[in-house]
Amino acid sequence: MLTTLVLIIAGLAAGALNAVAGGGTFLSFPALVWAGIPPIMANATATLAALPGYISSAWAFRDDIHASDSLPLLMVIAIASLGGGLGAALLLATPGTVFEGIVPWLLAFATVIFALGPRITASMRRRGRAKTGLGAATIVLLLVATYGGYFNGGVGILLLAAMGLIGLTNLNEMNGLKNLVSSILSLVSVIVYIGAGLIAWQHALVLGLACASGGYLGATMSRRIRNPTLLRAFITVVGITMTIVFFLQ
Repeated sequence: MLTTLVLIIAGLAAGALNAVAGGGTFLSFPALVWAGIPPIMANATATLAALPGYISSAWAFRDDIHASDSLPLLMVIAIASLGGGLGAALLLATPGTVFEGIVPWLLAFATVIFALGPRITASMRRRGRAKTGLGAATIVLLLVATYGGYFNGGVGILLLAAMGLIGLTNLNEMNGLKNLVSSILSLVSVIVYIGAGLIAWQHALVLGLACASGGYLGATMSRRIRNPTLLRAFITVVGITMTIVFFLQ
């Protein structure tokens, strides 16, 4: 009962955070590890659990996605699919003991990226207005999608930065595409994880339903948030705390 309650709370919060600002992995991944799931399996399960939230968030932004003509949508889908598959394959090739050693560094990287997110996105937008080449933007998007297939933490802000590099400036459009790309790369990587038997299904069901509910609510509320600074600071503190915990294990 306690494990189920913790997973429901973590899933609701993670789904909402992913929709609004990102950072949901800081809650869902540690919750699964706390529940006794090995790190690689917890990473795969957290990705599956986040998938319904990504899809519901993308659906909430569907009008903004359809209105976008700044990016060839088929190209974005292809890159997200390729990156998700590459990242998942890389995870399968990583020994469990090695991944356990990498996890604190991944969390630290994701926390730094998240904390510096607004500055990174602003910088990428400036570069986008400078008409960065589509080829370079494609490489950046592929690298971010591959990272997302390997470890989902911080992928949202990296995707926003990549879209700023391409030249997008409308936040709703960027959020819609971010959630669409996250949905696709997560779907592809999850298919690989399922084939490898890396999903803790009982935990994934509870966490996934909670993430889906939190994701839709978060996407709805995100339009009403005028000053996300405090929310971003709170998520950063959570990320720092989880990083320290995993370093001390």
